[in-house]
Amino acid sequence: MAAVGNVLIVGGGTAGSALAALLARGGVAVDVAEITPGAGALGSGITLQGNALRVLRDLGVWDRVSASGYAFDVLGLRAPDGTLIAEIPDARTGGPDLPATLGMNRPELAAVLADAVRDAGATVRFGLTATALDDSGDRVTAHLSDGSTGTYDLVVGADGIRSAVRGLIGVDVSPEPTGMGIWRIHTRRPKGVERTDLIYGGPCFIAGYCPTGPDTMYAYLVEKARPRESVADADKPAHMRALAEGYGGAWDEIRADITDPDRINYTWFESLLVDRPWNRGRTVLIGDAAHACPPTLAQGAAQCLEDAAVLAELLLGADRLDQALFDAFMDRRFERAKAVVEASVQLAEWQLRPSPDADVPGLMGRISAIVSEKP
Repeated sequence: MAAVGNVLIVGGGTAGSALAALLARGGVAVDVAEITPGAGALGSGITLQGNALRVLRDLGVWDRVSASGYAFDVLGLRAPDGTLIAEIPDARTGGPDLPATLGMNRPELAAVLADAVRDAGATVRFGLTATALDDSGDRVTAHLSDGSTGTYDLVVGADGIRSAVRGLIGVDVSPEPTGMGIWRIHTRRPKGVERTDLIYGGPCFIAGYCPTGPDTMYAYLVEKARPRESVADADKPAHMRALAEGYGGAWDEIRADITDPDRINYTWFESLLVDRPWNRGRTVLIGDAAHACPPTLAQGAAQCLEDAAVLAELLLGADRLDQALFDAFMDRRFERAKAVVEASVQLAEWQLRPSPDADVPGLMGRISAIVSEKP
């Protein structure tokens, strides 16, 4: 018998959807409250490392993910003019039977996870979030934004970096900007692009791209953070094209496609880490609500998925919910997530303020070794 009979998950993104599917499949009654009006995801594309793919395989959706995305095992480094500098075998952090990396369109990943949630029997209610949580010690009464209430054995805050649940349980931690901003565009994939290639230097800190399918990819340019509203939507293509002028090779084709502001996304690099424990009573935070990092290691989604997998395993394998279970969750997740957040921020810091002591390969190798172990 599971430690919980019913659960409310606030947030239907990567972490919340994965947890909902795993728990519902294990016989737990799951309600998901998702503040957006329907299933989907913003943004252009996502890079999934092997340890993320391992969780998706365990979730039973690997076949769909594999068919929808574009897998590769080598990372390329190029000069700003497009000249190839090095080809580096990427770490297979999910094990030898999975690709090192897979690029995918975010909406397609969201659709795969939404189908898994539905097929598992969880209930999803859109346009809804929690407004108050009353913990009686053995149950939590959740007050929702439509005026309804529900009583649950457990409430999970999986509602992202600006989590409402985090505030409701008195966790006073806010995301911190790292000083960088990233321009992303979803676009056609030039025939020669078969993996992620990165360029360090030129007018941006990083210029890169990741294939997401047979004829699609997303490309990105990382610059010093500017006010989010400083470039009008109509001017975004011109601004991104101007940044891309400093790059050759595949960027010549990419630049020609930077025309539609609706396909361009600009966000800041931000980080967040909630100290252990991530629970207050019978409410627990997971995913970006508990830890978030800039995408310098492409580990954000992987860490969210690992949270869901570990928490589901513990809840389905225990016969009672108490602080010992939450402590076990922290023992398996906190130091690992902390290492990823700190390393991701450090990589950004070395870009902003170059240091002769910077050991980028060493740091990336250390994190690869950590996440290659099952959480």
